[in-house]
Amino acid sequence: MNDSRKFIIQLTTIGIGVVFLSRLFFLQILDKEYTYKAERISRRGVIQYPFRGLLKDRNGKTIVDNKTVIDLKIVPRDFVVKDTAFALELFSLEIEEFREKLRVAREYSPYQPSDFIKQMSLERFAAIQDQLVDFPGVEVSPRTIRFYPFASMANGLGYVSEISKNELSKDSSNYYSQGDYIGKSGLESMYEDYLRGKRGIEYFIVNKHGLKIDDFNGGESNIAAIEGDEVVTTIDAEMQQYGEWLMEGKQGSIIAIEPSSGEILSFVSAPTYNPQDLSGRQFGENFTALSVDSLKPLFNRPLMAQYRPGSIFKIIQSMVALQEGVITKDTRIRCNRSVIGCHGPHSNENLKGAITHSCNPYFHNVMRRVVNQKVSEDTYEDTSLGLDKWSKYIASFGLGSPLGVDLPNEKGGLVPNSAYYDRAYNNRPWKYSNIYSISIGEGENLVVPLQMANLAAIIANRGYYYTPHLVKGIGEAGKPLPKYAEKHFTMVDSAHFEIAVEAMAQVVRSGTGQYRAKLKNIEVCGKTGTVQNDPLPDHSVFIAFAPKVNPKIAVAVYVESAGQGARSAASIASLMIEKYLIGATERPRIEQYVRKGKFLN
Repeated sequence: MNDSRKFIIQLTTIGIGVVFLSRLFFLQILDKEYTYKAERISRRGVIQYPFRGLLKDRNGKTIVDNKTVIDLKIVPRDFVVKDTAFALELFSLEIEEFREKLRVAREYSPYQPSDFIKQMSLERFAAIQDQLVDFPGVEVSPRTIRFYPFASMANGLGYVSEISKNELSKDSSNYYSQGDYIGKSGLESMYEDYLRGKRGIEYFIVNKHGLKIDDFNGGESNIAAIEGDEVVTTIDAEMQQYGEWLMEGKQGSIIAIEPSSGEILSFVSAPTYNPQDLSGRQFGENFTALSVDSLKPLFNRPLMAQYRPGSIFKIIQSMVALQEGVITKDTRIRCNRSVIGCHGPHSNENLKGAITHSCNPYFHNVMRRVVNQKVSEDTYEDTSLGLDKWSKYIASFGLGSPLGVDLPNEKGGLVPNSAYYDRAYNNRPWKYSNIYSISIGEGENLVVPLQMANLAAIIANRGYYYTPHLVKGIGEAGKPLPKYAEKHFTMVDSAHFEIAVEAMAQVVRSGTGQYRAKLKNIEVCGKTGTVQNDPLPDHSVFIAFAPKVNPKIAVAVYVESAGQGARSAASIASLMIEKYLIGATERPRIEQYVRKGKFLN
């Protein structure tokens, strides 16, 4: 009997011990809540977001800055709301929005901080800061958003927004986390690795109310955030603003380049938008509005709009023909308008006169000589072989493929070759009479405005160019990427470019550009273009560089549906040249003409 009782007591004791040990094991090993609570009472870590690198213009003016905002995060297991109505008023939320935020936070993690209120202004935070003590589980996380002192060049600068799940899944660097911000377009995207900096973390001890009472481990565990590199752009901020002002109410683009370096001085896409609209809490709403705008302000026209080049293409035709030896600068060709139309009173011009008067029959004949060169006295070379040789010449001027500017989404335009026409004619025979419209920059030719500005720089340099770029220096080294210091030569000898320079000077001195592009003390070299745009009015085009000797600026202007190139485009280009070289216009009437915008009257 005693042995039986002793056994029962022992068994009971062991059972109770097993229960206690099991519970202790569960609490200390399996159930993370107590560990979590202990850690939350004693130590917390807050991510320190770095200052994103500033962007400055070529003269040292800040064009993209940072502004501090506050993100409020909640830890769902700690977040206690005693008065819902008070919470809704304090956080400026509707009840459904409030519930949705709680649901998302709980699904993400009961124990980890989750976004609650994003990008609260410092002023708003100061107004509610004292009341946050009534809401356990709220964490304050300062960060920065972009601020734009000049409010210009939105299409070139790009914007920054929260990384998407798709982008996060493709992040091979493993740098980004949910809720991080990343450059989405423009320079913000292309130079993301330099601008983003490096996150840090600060650990501190908190009391049961979640308030900081001391640094954890004396701050030795903290990791300091490293701010992003400063990026100095090639842009002249005041000139950029001026160009956007001139293009208000119009569609098109202005690109200005320093020929001696390839540095882009202005990058105007019209219509545009205020870059501040895509920075801050209203990002989603503003982005949607811009996306559905029929005028497409998000469309980056200098890089993505593909147009026929028009008459400015005749300069390239001249250079190719000279190099091939099918004409000389003294070659005269009658203005026979029976095959192709022309404009203005002129006839039997030499090359300089043909460029000055933009003679269509002259260049129709010139290209035919290039692509149908004689093999023998009675035999002409196959047009397709001649066209492919011609296409290689044109490609050496940076046409037909992207130039490689330091911006995303650059288009390459189109330079047709024999394979293109074989496909177009389903491998049926074709000849020069089927394709001659490309001789005057019409037909299948397509260019983007950046390529035309680069063409002006090529002529200014007498035969070479540097890849156009928007960044002058990065970080302490203060240098652009090495590829932008490389010279690219055309297939045309430098000596042949002098006739183009002289002809372009004559265009402005006494030709189609004399009325709105001529400047008093600066010799401008330019070429007008009027690009077919049926059924709408023609596009107005003008390329130019100045001064004639030792050029400092090359520019291309496209104004959509504005008619003759000698009107709007020539006016705007000359105003931009004045702005850059002397600081202001000396022709207020031309400025008023451009601002009024009535070019078709």
